[in-house]
Amino acid sequence: MSRKKLQIVSDKEGLNFNRIKLGKTALSGDVTAILERHDAVNRRYQKILDRERIERAIENQDLEALRSISNYFCGKSGIYSRLCRYMAYLFKYDWFIIPHRFDEKISNDKVIEGWVKSSIFLENSNLKQEFGRISLKVIKNGCFYGYVLQEQDAVYIQELPVNYCRARYRVNGRYAVELNVKYFDDIYSDVKYRLQVLKLYPKEIQQAYLAYKRGELPKMSINDETGWILLDPAKTVKFNLGDSDAPLFVSIIPALLDLEDAKKLDKQKMAQQLLKIIIQKMPIDKNGDLIFDVDEAQVLHNNVVNMVGDAIGLDVLTTFADVDVADMSDRSNVSSIDQLERVERSVYNEAGVSQMQFNTSGNLALEKSIANDECTMIDLLYQFKSFVNSLLKPFNKNPKRLKYSFDILPTTIYNYKDLSKLYKEQTQLGFSKLLPQIAMGHTQSDIISMAVFENKVMNLNDLFVPPQMSSTMSGKDNNKASSDSKKPGIPSDNPGGRPELPDDQKSEKTIQNKESSN
Repeated sequence: MSRKKLQIVSDKEGLNFNRIKLGKTALSGDVTAILERHDAVNRRYQKILDRERIERAIENQDLEALRSISNYFCGKSGIYSRLCRYMAYLFKYDWFIIPHRFDEKISNDKVIEGWVKSSIFLENSNLKQEFGRISLKVIKNGCFYGYVLQEQDAVYIQELPVNYCRARYRVNGRYAVELNVKYFDDIYSDVKYRLQVLKLYPKEIQQAYLAYKRGELPKMSINDETGWILLDPAKTVKFNLGDSDAPLFVSIIPALLDLEDAKKLDKQKMAQQLLKIIIQKMPIDKNGDLIFDVDEAQVLHNNVVNMVGDAIGLDVLTTFADVDVADMSDRSNVSSIDQLERVERSVYNEAGVSQMQFNTSGNLALEKSIANDECTMIDLLYQFKSFVNSLLKPFNKNPKRLKYSFDILPTTIYNYKDLSKLYKEQTQLGFSKLLPQIAMGHTQSDIISMAVFENKVMNLNDLFVPPQMSSTMSGKDNNKASSDSKKPGIPSDNPGGRPELPDDQKSEKTIQNKESSN
């Protein structure tokens, strides 16, 4: 067969030798076509959030764009969402009330009455849940604006739209919050539904919106746009971290994009490693002509295709070469897993949070990293403390004689057990007996109620007698127990030496030595 005829073979319809298949699905010569479906799914994502837009928003501190990007990634990225929730719920927000009596003429019953009423008032307000919810909003959006709705038996915080609020100055140490009532026109196009939503807001905001619609709402300043009103500073709150209104972890989003790109490349690499090509040679004579004609070559080619057609990542190439298998896998020494881990570590490094807190691979000491995270969030705790103390003003009618103050324990999901033990040890010095239980998550009123119920109502002290210990036994009993333990046949419960530490407090070397000895 002449070389001219060979050209005809390659161009003949139905006999295309340069097409690769993934199973029975034909692909283009570029291996990246394997991920066409995956790219189509992410096309909208790439259109909405591209790197240039994100970096430009970070550089220009475009808060509205940064909040939109942050909330998008909080719903899309598991790493970003977990970082936000970890920081928001790091503290347990265990709180307590301290009565300060400056006048001894005030009776004990009066002090207890005010303490109980103020405790129940704050417990009805679900402060722990509210603080966690607000903290998550602060981390995702950069700040939180709210309107305080104080009822007779509780207090509630109604969230205000963050992109339609601003706070340019303070009044008596609190932010003066301004709201743009154009929010209702921009968000709710249906007039009937808009009015229904408006009724859910305080009368101060309702009246301002109606004045705005009548054209009677004055401007805050000459150069300001219409629609802005200054809300009552005593009824509004704003929380943020470090006086910054930008989302806390927005700087790691470019690193998250790098991780997303690295995962795509890794998928392409894995797809390439799966590809194998069976190369089938058609013999030629000494003159360079084909021994088999075109139809015979096509039959041989189709026979092999039918044999391996259902195999994934395997294709047949009929050509003028020996039969062989070409492996398309990568021969580099660098593992793709190591490369992905390196990119993923950069995300946590940019966030300033240890990756080991989420994916622990060893018994590493994370106290310093957790302490840094606590330091980041402690400012928000101080703001919560100041806010709640302002809510106790109705209970502090005469603060020079009797005053109730609010405080929050520094208990986190990591240290609350240790702090509870520490507070328990301090009870031996005459310190508070309530703090150990508060650190465990119980409320003050529940602790007192349970103690009264168990000791005075049920008389459980008479039913449950604690076992004798060295701290409760007399000297005579103690000496007798000590001498009995030395008698033959009586085992001693104390093996001597320092008690063994829990596994999570042991060093890596100690664990390795223990495993090797076993």
